[in-house]
Amino acid sequence: GGPGSARASSPASEEEPNSEVLSRCSSASEGTSPTEEAAASEQGQEEEETEDRLKEYMDNLLDKSAKTRQAALQSLRLAFSSKTLSEFLLERRLMLTDSLEKCLKKGKGEEQALAGTVLTLLCLQMGSGPEGEEVFCSLKPLLINILMDSTASSSARQSCATALGMCCYIAAAELEDLVSCLSCLEGIFSPPNTGEEGSAPTQHSPLHCSALQSWSLLLTICPPSHIKSILDNRWLKLPPLLSSSSVALRILAGETIALVFELAQDVEEDLCHQDTEFLCAQLKVLATESNKYRAKMDRRKQRSIFRDILRFIESGEYQEETIRFGLECMYLDSWARQRTYQAFKEVLGSGIRHHLQNNELLREIFGLGPPLVLDAATVKANKVSRFEKHLYNSAAFKARTKARSRVRDKRADV
Repeated sequence: GGPGSARASSPASEEEPNSEVLSRCSSASEGTSPTEEAAASEQGQEEEETEDRLKEYMDNLLDKSAKTRQAALQSLRLAFSSKTLSEFLLERRLMLTDSLEKCLKKGKGEEQALAGTVLTLLCLQMGSGPEGEEVFCSLKPLLINILMDSTASSSARQSCATALGMCCYIAAAELEDLVSCLSCLEGIFSPPNTGEEGSAPTQHSPLHCSALQSWSLLLTICPPSHIKSILDNRWLKLPPLLSSSSVALRILAGETIALVFELAQDVEEDLCHQDTEFLCAQLKVLATESNKYRAKMDRRKQRSIFRDILRFIESGEYQEETIRFGLECMYLDSWARQRTYQAFKEVLGSGIRHHLQNNELLREIFGLGPPLVLDAATVKANKVSRFEKHLYNSAAFKARTKARSRVRDKRADV
C-alpha cells in the first residue's frame, strides 16, 4: 500500500458498526444465552439471503438484455461498496472477471462505466495479493484500449481511467505495469501532440480529471528513481491546467502540483527554477480570484484550496485533517495521504467508513492496524441517542448564531 489522501474535513461518523462485525465478535462459547443464539441464527440467515442475491446478480451479468445487465452491475456496485465480501468473492472472482470483461467489450456507455466501477471494487475486495494481481493483469489491456479509444463514450473512458489507476495502485506487482499505466494516463490529460502548452483541454474535463486523479495517485507509490525522472520534465505539464475553464480540473491540477513539490522534498530534489516564481504568481491569482462570471461556490472553494496550496509551496506548511469513523480516527497530514483517501472515497462513496473499519487492505494502506474487535456492550456504550444528537445540534446552532450576530454588529458599527 502507498501513502494516502483528502481535502474537505469529514464530519464525525455516527454510523453504527456493521452487523457483520458484531457477528464475528460474538463468542460461540457454551454459555451463550438463548437471545444471543437467536441473534446469531438470524444473522446467519441474513448472510445466506445476501449471498443468494449476489449470485443472482452475477448470473444476470450474462443476460441478453442490456437493462438487466446494467441493473445487476448497479446492485453489485452498491453491495461491494457497502460490505466486505472478500471471502465470498474469492472463489467466484474468475467467473465475475469473465462477466465484467464481456460487459466491457460488448456493452455501451453506461454499462461499460458501471463494469469499470465494479471491477475497481472487486480488486479492492481482493486486496494486494495474488488474487487482486490476477484480476488486474487479466483486464488491464482492455481498460487501456477503452481509455485510449476516442470513439468510446466519455463516461466509459472516465470509469476506465479510474479503474486503471486504482487497480494498478492496489495490485500491480511489476514496475513495468506502473510505468505503462502512468504513461497512458498522462497521454489523456496532457496529450503530447497538442500544439500549444499554454491552453488546457476543456472539451472532456471529467475525463481529464479522472486521468489526472489516477496519475497523481500512482505518483504516491512510485520508486524514487522514477519520481526523479518525472520531476525533471513531466511535472511542467501541470501548470497549464491551472488555466482550464473547469474549476474541478484547476483545483486538481493545483493539488497535484503541491503533491509533486512534496515528493520532491522526500527525494531531496530541488524544483526551484525560472518558472517557479511565475507558478506562485498563478497560484496567488487563483487564491484571490473574485471574477463574477464564476459561480460563488466555485470561487469560494477555489480560493480556500489554493490558499492551502500556496502556503505549502512557500512555507511547507500543511493543513492537517482528521477523519473519524466508528470509534476511530485517522489524520491526513500530507498531500500524498490526502490524494489516496480521496481516491478511495470517490470509489466507495458512503461505504468508505465501513471499509476503513473492516477492510484489511485500507487499514494497511493508512496504517490503522488490524480491524477492531468490538463486543455489543462497547458498541452500546459508545452509541449516542437521537435525543443527545438533537441537544448537541441545537446548542451548536445557537452558538453559531450568536457568533455570527456579534460579527454582524461589528460590521454595522464600522
